[in-house]
Amino acid sequence: MSDQTETMGSWLSQEELNTVRARMPIVYVEAVPVRVNGSGEVEHVGLLLRVMPDETVSRTVVSGRVLYGERVRHALIRHLERDLGPLALPMIPPDPSPFTIAEYFPEAYISGYHDPRQHSVSLAYVVPVEGDCEPSQNALDFTWLTPEEAVSPEVVAEMTGGHDRLVRLGLAQVGSLP
Repeated sequence: MSDQTETMGSWLSQEELNTVRARMPIVYVEAVPVRVNGSGEVEHVGLLLRVMPDETVSRTVVSGRVLYGERVRHALIRHLERDLGPLALPMIPPDPSPFTIAEYFPEAYISGYHDPRQHSVSLAYVVPVEGDCEPSQNALDFTWLTPEEAVSPEVVAEMTGGHDRLVRLGLAQVGSLP
């Protein structure tokens, strides 16, 4: 994500962001994109491939900060469109409720969710997506996987920071964990 993007004048410079990250938790939203059939059952889970802050390549869910003055729903839409493209057509209810709240810490052992840059609190959602998805911004690729593939040892090994746990929890929440 580019910190040079200007939205409602609420972006911090990299120096300001680093100062804030060192002193307080940052609020994020995370979305597990899914394709559902006519009965509402999850048929596919979408995962991004991106370069992480530590310069490793990892499979991940859609994720990003909530801006000052921004509604959570708008943050979800903004990050889904940023990562999956403007034609993704996410189906977000008017008042979304997270399936879990994940706390990321610089120390990996505290919660199982790890972000070496900061302590953050993330509201996580399963979001049906109906349109065409094209990776954008800093995403290298986007792949649709069956729920079985998404939680397979091979794919889990490609995820870092606890995103494998988020995918499993999200699938469990919607009754689609294999």
